[in-house]
Parts: sequence; C-alpha cells; structure tokens
Amino acid sequence: MSLPESDLIIRMATLRDAEAILSIYGPYIDKTAVSFEYTVPTLQEFQNRMQDYLAFAPWLVATKDGRVLGYAYASKYRAREAYSWAIEVSVYLAEDARGQGLGAKLYEELFTILTLCGYRQAFAVVTLPNEASVKHHARMGFEPIGVFQKVGFKFGAWHDVGWYRKELLSFEGSPSPIRPYQELQELTML
Repeated sequence: MSLPESDLIIRMATLRDAEAILSIYGPYIDKTAVSFEYTVPTLQEFQNRMQDYLAFAPWLVATKDGRVLGYAYASKYRAREAYSWAIEVSVYLAEDARGQGLGAKLYEELFTILTLCGYRQAFAVVTLPNEASVKHHARMGFEPIGVFQKVGFKFGAWHDVGWYRKELLSFEGSPSPIRPYQELQELTML
C-alpha cells in the first residue's frame, strides 16, 4: 500500500518540526539498535543538532494532514576537503508510515537536491541485521561496499554496520564546487 500523492507533502524541515521529528526518532533509540544513541536527546539538544546540520545540508519532512510521517536528511561524510563531493544520508519513518513507499519518496527528493548541489555519491549506514532497510537501500540503487563487524554495542549485544553507496553523478572530470542547498530551494520547489 502506498500513500496517495495528493495527500502527501514533502518539504524542507524547519526547527519548528523538531518535536515531531524527535517523536519519530526517539523509538529508534529506545527500542532498536538502528540508532547507536543510548539516550533520546532533549528537544533543545535535537534543535541544536538540526540547526548545525541545516547550516550544511538539507532535511526533508513528509507530512499528511499536517502530521510529520517521516524525514530524510544529509550530513557531511567527512570533514577534509577532498571528501566534499560525498555525503551521508538517512531516512526515518513513523511506525505507522512504514511499508508505504514513503522512504523512497523522501530519498528521491533528497537525491534531486543533492545532485543539483553537485554531490557525486551518497553513503548510507545500516545497523545489521535490518532486512527492511537493506532492501530499501537496494531498491534505491545503493550497492553494499562493506561491513564494519561488531562496531557497536547496544542492548547487550554487538552489532555490525553495513555501508552502502549510491552514485549520484558521474566521476568524469574535475568536480565543480558544491552549491549550497539553500540556493536550490526555489528550483526544487520544496
């Protein structure tokens, strides 16, 4: 089952969305090893985190009838300049919004923006085992590139982390500087 396109709005997230986003993310911390955080951040901590990320890369929210159902965001892959054309991406959905194609819609919009910015590739990190996320990333064109074995300890067990890669643009020639995503908001109509 998928959400009707006409009922769904995907837009840039703002700090006003932090509480709704945190309510989606919190259960991933409290109930799963999907996130390696142990403690749900306070609203203020999460707003500060969002503000830091939004200064650099886009966060999107998907809403229906004003309710945030999911979000996707990009973050720096690494700090050194030679890594500038690589980006890390994540998507999280409310429990009742999973399995409806929403994660794909959020990623598609995010990839459009990242491509327009000039990023050449995106990386995703998945705690293993997580069959649903592995299948989702494969459907989105990600290829597995490695596994960090027993890299995280949560809920009394060691967890592997899979790394996945998706090419966004060709690697031919020298890349142009990355365009700030804020300049592209009008182009993408988000």
